Amino acid sequence: MDSQTETPRPRTFEMRRIIDISGISGVGVVAVGVVFPEGKTVIQWRGDSPSVVVWDHFSDAVAVHGHGGATEFHFHDEEATE
Repeated sequence: MDSQTETPRPRTFEMRRIIDISGISGVGVVAVGVVFPEGKTVIQWRGDSPSVVVWDHFSDAVAVHGHGGATEFHFHDEEATE
């Protein structure tokens, strides 16, 4: 199968907090997630009370949890190519 007809794959990522604005999740890798080809995004939180959240779009998750750059979203497929 050539790259033009390949089925898009889900992309996995880590949420890394640089600054813990809320005082709840701490710093470092606070969650892991996956973005599906259609845009649905699932985040699994780490910590004492782990949970799973589903967003309709990745941009919605960033808007809520990005805290103006205090949280970075690192995609595993991008790290593999660096």
